[in-house]
Amino acid sequence: MNIEALHLEDIENPEHPSDFIPGEGYTVLILRLPEVQRDCVKVDSFAFVVEEGVCYFYDRERQKLEKLGSLTDMNRLLDNLTEKLIKDIQKYHYEIEQLEESLYENRLSGMFMQQWLSYKKDVSLIHRLLFHAAISFDLFITHHKKYEHFEELAYADLYEHMVRIRDLAKAAMDKLDNLYDFYRAKVDEKMNRNVYYLTILSGIFLPLTLMTGFFGMNTGGLPWTDDPDGTVKVILVSLLLELLFLIPFILQNMQKIKKFRPKR
Repeated sequence: MNIEALHLEDIENPEHPSDFIPGEGYTVLILRLPEVQRDCVKVDSFAFVVEEGVCYFYDRERQKLEKLGSLTDMNRLLDNLTEKLIKDIQKYHYEIEQLEESLYENRLSGMFMQQWLSYKKDVSLIHRLLFHAAISFDLFITHHKKYEHFEELAYADLYEHMVRIRDLAKAAMDKLDNLYDFYRAKVDEKMNRNVYYLTILSGIFLPLTLMTGFFGMNTGGLPWTDDPDGTVKVILVSLLLELLFLIPFILQNMQKIKKFRPKR
């Protein structure tokens, strides 16, 4: 088989993006597909060369083209890969739904953002790879369907699987984005509540701080310095100032107090 040097370089390059390359008397199909492993998503590169109805597969370990068989054999190999990918992306959807339930039911763990980032990275990679793979595979089908022995229906079904995986990955990305927005809203609400409580606490101690600063001055002429009941009088004045501050504050902020009151 005479393959152009540039095409051979593309075939041997494991980082080459998914592509369909027509040549003189042959065609090259390169597909970069995800492989979901236990703790990550690995990217595998598959390169096929089709010449006169015979399909060759590039073995990256041996670094040579191996005869795979007919286009039916190629379809069978890719069909097994896409069937596994469909199950994997459905598993991602289930895990994301579990994360969504924990968020809605306030059963969040401290690992929410780590889980969210892990799912987002994986499904984004799957979507990106399948987006380009589906385009290249569609070009492959369009080129080969004019030949007599090309099983167009089988390859159309395989293309539909790729599109389904891509769309499922996109749906998972959208769901993760919605979860992040809801999570940020809950975090912001909690932060606003804490700031509000701190503001009330600061306001409560403001009159006391004023009184402490006033009577703590090292100057003469302060009231009640020689009065045996001076401490009691200072406490009464402080309580009076507290009431004068808190009553209008509570009346003005009654709606906010109801808003932040925990729901049973």
